[in-house]
Amino acid sequence: MSAALTLAGPDHLDKILPLVAAFHEEAGIKSTAESREAGVLPLLSGVPHGCAYLIGPPRSPIGYIVITFGWSVEFGGLDGIVDELYVRSGVRGRGIASEALIALPRALAGAGLRSIHLEVNKDNAAALKLYRRAGFTPRENYMFMSKRL
Repeated sequence: MSAALTLAGPDHLDKILPLVAAFHEEAGIKSTAESREAGVLPLLSGVPHGCAYLIGPPRSPIGYIVITFGWSVEFGGLDGIVDELYVRSGVRGRGIASEALIALPRALAGAGLRSIHLEVNKDNAAALKLYRRAGFTPRENYMFMSKRL
């Protein structure tokens, strides 16, 4: 199984939307087909706020990663946040997500990113192990917080 990353474009919409729906269902995220398409399509169409990568063969991807872009004075410029990462349940446990996260900085290097961040449930031991294996470290005394607008 390959964790090769392919930058997703508009022609990949029909491949990525079922994966997003599966992830949202599994994670208990309430979303509609319309809201998922509204969230994904601009990323595939070149909006400067983020991008999506397919994991595995583009004709039959086994997962996806969505990165959103921001700016950090602390990190010296453009940064990214792993907004969503999903690998089909039938192929989990084979190191695919780790490979994808390790390949991600190389895929984004040309964009000038200075750092990549992600959010994880502190009680999710498997995810913590995965992210640490991929080189992510917790920031002491920091907690990611959100407010819906």
